[in-house]
This record gives sequence, structure tokens and C-alpha cells, in this order.
Amino acid sequence: MQGFIETEEIKAETAILVGLITKNQNERKTNEYLDELQFLAETAGAVTVKRFTQKLDGPSSVTYVGKGKLEEIRAYIEAEEDAEREIGMVIFDDELSAKQLRNIERALGVKILDRTNLILDIFAMRAQTANAKTQVELAQYRYMLPRLQRLWTHLERQGGGSGSGGGKGSVGLRGPGETQLEMDRRIILNRMALLKQRLADIDRQKSIQRKNRGRLIRVALVGYTNVGKSTLINLLAKTDVFAENKLFATLDTTVRKVIIDNLPFLLADTVGFIRKLPTDLVESFKSTLDEVREADLLVHVVDVSHPDFMEQIEVVNNTLRDLGCAEKPQLLVFNKMDAYTWTEKDPDDLTPATRENVSLDELKHTWMAKMGDDCIFISARERQNIDELKELFYARVKQLHVQKYPYNDFLFEHYEQQ
Repeated sequence: MQGFIETEEIKAETAILVGLITKNQNERKTNEYLDELQFLAETAGAVTVKRFTQKLDGPSSVTYVGKGKLEEIRAYIEAEEDAEREIGMVIFDDELSAKQLRNIERALGVKILDRTNLILDIFAMRAQTANAKTQVELAQYRYMLPRLQRLWTHLERQGGGSGSGGGKGSVGLRGPGETQLEMDRRIILNRMALLKQRLADIDRQKSIQRKNRGRLIRVALVGYTNVGKSTLINLLAKTDVFAENKLFATLDTTVRKVIIDNLPFLLADTVGFIRKLPTDLVESFKSTLDEVREADLLVHVVDVSHPDFMEQIEVVNNTLRDLGCAEKPQLLVFNKMDAYTWTEKDPDDLTPATRENVSLDELKHTWMAKMGDDCIFISARERQNIDELKELFYARVKQLHVQKYPYNDFLFEHYEQQ
């Protein structure tokens, strides 16, 4: 049985990216998705050398793109090989079916990955603890299971018909392919059952740990991947959580005790979300996301310098809704204000203003008018507005603490009778 793709195999490999422009996804949006896909590829260790896009009503069920576009990609790969610049892989921006993978591999003759496979590979590279490794392995098996047939194309499938006669062309084709597929399927299902049991055991242990944390308010940092959550927890908790300008730098939930003035609380750094996040990963990482479910306060961190931060906010909100956490109290923290850029409109330009024409001050007034005290702009890296953030944390956590633990008296130094 073919194993999983190892991270070491794709380091320094060159990659081609492929995306579709559809009725529901215009050219600008497709390019943004491909920018993110390129960032994912770089995180995994690949170098992007070319992009291909095509306008279609929707993905082809046979080859994702049209036959002409597939031939164009194949011609480019062959031309690069003739010039001794080998193309290591082609990465598609959507999840591919087993049929699509098989047909594309046959046509292009190079390694084919889709967005889900690439994210799984990055997760496998980033996983450090037994919990994260188990969750990633389970997600990989869930991804592989419906695609098993593709892994055994060198073994012919059994012909049609039944009994001794079989079907047309069935002589000599019975047995091996089907037997191997069923054997692999059984092995994977048994392994998945074992991993699920292991995760259930880990989940019980973590539940006991959470119960033993004492009478403290729990705050969870949530947000899109690479928005600065780990940098923020390092700043507030004076700790050394791994932070890097790459996607999914943090997989394991990290919980630290933070004390602001006389108020202690628990702050959790969670795995970042992303557009088109594989459902298998969400399912596998449910135990990690329990920190979000059990939090008293969610701090939604946003990269305000990202040109498409509004959609990232929506992606996170949708994921929180799927987790049943949309109604929890939230703070919206716009990070990386030091990196925010904008272009002033020409006075003679009568076209409607776009996101690029909005200054940071205008953005602040808009969001603060909308969110009130539940919104703040900071720069964790440059330590801008951190004191104001701590004051906001203190006010919100103290409010929740007094409601949840009215008889806990360690706040006596600054406690004000309501």
C-alpha cells in the first residue's frame, strides 16, 4: 500500500498551481486563493514556478480543468523538462476526487496534490505532540480511504459478471486487485478505529486537566492562520510559544496562565483556521478545539494588514458557528496595524472607494462604532496599544470572573462592590 507523502520528499521541489475562475469565484478571488496556496506550498518546502487558471462554470468531474488546459499544462511540463528544469508536482486549489486524481496523473505524469493533501502534509510536518500526530494521522487516513483505488492502478480490477463465466474480458483479471484493495481498506479502518480510541483517551485526560485548573476564567485566542496569535500569547504570558511567519506554525493548543494586575486567567493559543479547511481536519482536531468550546471568552485575532481580512473574519465566524461557539462573548483584536497600508484616492476620482482607499483611522472609527469596547487595534510585534489591550482584557475577564465565581476573594485588592 502506498504510504503518505513525506515532507522530506517535497522539499526544494518545483510546483505548478492550478485554480478555476467560476460564477461563484471571480478572477480576483481566484488569484487570492492561489496566493494562499503558494504560501502553503512554501510552508511545505516547495517553490512555485507557474500558475494556470481557467474560466469554467465548475470543475470538470473528469480532469478538474478542461482537456485543452490540461494539454497546456502538460506541454509546459515537457518544455521545462527539455530545458532540464524538472517540475516536481502540480497542486490544485480544490479537493480532487479519486477519479480526477487518476486521470490527471495519467495525463501529466507528475505528482499531483490538491489543497487538502497539501494542508495535511503541513500538519504532519508541524505536529509535535502525540495528540497532534494522532489527529493528523487520522485525518490522513480519512483522506486516503475513498482514494484507495487510485493507489492500486497497477493491479487490474475484477471483470464484470459473476460465477464461473465472469463478464466480458474477465479471464485472468479476477482476484488480486480486489483482494489488495479490500485488505488495505480493512487495515485502514482498523487503524482508524485505534486512532479514534486513542484520541478519546487523550480527550478524557485533557478534560480532567481542564477540570483541575481551578477557579479561573478561560480565554481562547482564535483566528485565521498566521495572524499573530502565538506572538500575542508570548507577549501577554511572557512565554516562548513557537511563532513563525508561516501557515499553521501552531498545531497543539498551548495554555498559559496570565496575570494582569491582580487578575489571573488562563489564555489558550489554538490552531488557526483557513479557507477550504478540510472537513477531515476539523473532525480530527475536535479534541484540540475543545479549548475553544470550553472558553469563557473568545479573542478573535485578525491580521488587519491582509487585503482580504474581511473574508478571513467570515471564515473564522463560520468555523466557530460549526463548532457551536458563535454565541460566546468575543473580543475582536486587529493585529499588525504597523503593517497596514492604504492608497489615498485622487480628488478627481469619482469611482466608489475600495478597501485600498480606507485609512487606518477610518477603519478604526468604523469598527469601533460598530463593536464599541469589544474591538481594539494593536501591533503585537511592535508592542503598540498593548497596555490598552491589557486594560480591555482586565475589564472583560473581571466581569466574567465575578459572574462565574462570585465568592472567589483573590480580587480583594482592587475589587469594587457592584
